[in-house]
Amino acid sequence: MATTPFERRTRDAQAALDDAAADALVCFPSRNLSYLSGFSEEPGERHLFFFVPADGDPIFLVPELYEEQVRAATWIDDVRTWADDDDPVTATAAAVEALDLPDEPHVLFDDTMWAAFTQDLRAVLSDATFGLASEVVSPLRIRKDDAELDALRRAGDTADEAMDAVRALGSDAIGMTESELAARVESLLSEAGGNGTSFETVVGAGSHGAMPHYRHGDRTIQPGDPVVLDFGTRVDGYPSDQTRTVVFDGEPSDRFREVHDVVREAQQAAVDAAEPGVTAESIDRAAREVIEAAGYGDRFVHRTGHGVGLDVHEEPYIVEGNDRELEPGMVFSVEPGIYLPDEFGVRIEDLVVVTEDGCERLNDSDHGWEC
Repeated sequence: MATTPFERRTRDAQAALDDAAADALVCFPSRNLSYLSGFSEEPGERHLFFFVPADGDPIFLVPELYEEQVRAATWIDDVRTWADDDDPVTATAAAVEALDLPDEPHVLFDDTMWAAFTQDLRAVLSDATFGLASEVVSPLRIRKDDAELDALRRAGDTADEAMDAVRALGSDAIGMTESELAARVESLLSEAGGNGTSFETVVGAGSHGAMPHYRHGDRTIQPGDPVVLDFGTRVDGYPSDQTRTVVFDGEPSDRFREVHDVVREAQQAAVDAAEPGVTAESIDRAAREVIEAAGYGDRFVHRTGHGVGLDVHEEPYIVEGNDRELEPGMVFSVEPGIYLPDEFGVRIEDLVVVTEDGCERLNDSDHGWEC
């Protein structure tokens, strides 16, 4: 019986390899490596591989300087090392040989593995065919277990606390630049218990909010400016991701008030539609129908949401054409928006988790525009 969540996940991946007629998967520093092994590291120039065969026990091949970290962080017994004065390709070949793979194996590589490492593995596995690890790992990662959901809830609570503090700035935010406010948001996330940011913080004031992927700049926040705030932090490696559109002081235009009401209604309609058995595209459709009925359909220029887990963007994608049925444990964003070039943008985003009979919001900070 698996003794840790990471061992259970790896054993599940091995069963999935067998079902996929694959003989092994190979991870390098990535979210997949963290998910399966419990060891997290940024990609670097040294060969660091986690080999998971369909049968037998996995093998870690790591630079010698990582050995103690890997043994402390993981349940893996077979940790092999190579020194800086060794040939890492020779060490890789020895580890592959120990896997005892069949002739002409089918091997899945981590999707984000750097080309230099895939080339070395291809040279070692000269008789193999290749695919992507997502073929077996993504279906495992798409449903979150209790520990993952606990981390995601706490990350959401942390972002909510920061958002409440941002709203409390009120008129004190007037005169700040977008970049200054972004720095304040990031400080508040840290004070609330978050670990860094999930992605680069978005603070889009006035017409900058009409660019969905705008980050932040030197524009000064003025009275009456709609300000799009999109940010998140991590707790135990899992991210939050929420968006609010607010006005810190002054009176916005009547058109802004109208658009904000439409987006808020669209977001609620999509959340209300989320339950087991419905398709991902039906959630997108629920939000889009509200916005189209209000006459802004051509200004909703992106999908309604994306899955969230160790990666901020992962399956399931909430978009037309995705007929994947939702299942309990799936977590995704619901973030409709309307963007009016040279005027303003409005986006409202929460993360939700599908439950046995509906869904649960992982954010509950105020959705309104008034501070």
